[in-house]
Amino acid sequence: MIIVAGGRGVRMGGDLPKQFLPVHGKPLLMHTLEVFHRWDGGAQLALTLPEAFRAYWTMLCRELDCRVPHRVATGGETRFHSVRNGLAAVADCDWIGVHDGVRPFVSPEVIEACFQAAMQYGAALPVVPVVESLRRRDGDGSRAVDREEYCLVQTPQVFRRDWLEEAYRQPYSPLFTDDASVVEASGRMLRLVPGHPDNIKITTPADLAVAEKRLES
Repeated sequence: MIIVAGGRGVRMGGDLPKQFLPVHGKPLLMHTLEVFHRWDGGAQLALTLPEAFRAYWTMLCRELDCRVPHRVATGGETRFHSVRNGLAAVADCDWIGVHDGVRPFVSPEVIEACFQAAMQYGAALPVVPVVESLRRRDGDGSRAVDREEYCLVQTPQVFRRDWLEEAYRQPYSPLFTDDASVVEASGRMLRLVPGHPDNIKITTPADLAVAEKRLES
């Protein structure tokens, strides 16, 4: 499992990247790490971190007595480059999941469903329905679109290792917004599985407040 936490989190504000912000006594990233360890205590876990914060993470793990075994890889300029770096840190496994470090509320059921679907189809990702109306920009105007044709993408996204490695040998494209888009560009088909609305990505201060309340309860 590669847990991607190589970004700077500029939308959160402040100097500390969002994955290191404390929530209920621990950094967000540590909560996420522990979720996967509880799901499978034997799973290989690798974090991709900004180079400038690797020592800081080591200090946090020591001070907070983090006992989850994991490896650390250096994050890259983009998510694409971070995942490519992280691939070398997970060895001897045929299936690799990639998860956002700031999604600490993913359930064991969603994780398991993604791995089971990937083992059957080669690649799987969790999605949830769009519940609000959607409009597509069209020049200076816009037009309504059928929301039933769309879904919101979550993580973990799980792949056959050889598919993922093949996909990440492609040149980088700004159209690569997640791992599914990279694998899809290599010609592979993806299987969608039901995600969960609770599996939110902590991006804004409002999200952080929600996370604090959830962890308190």
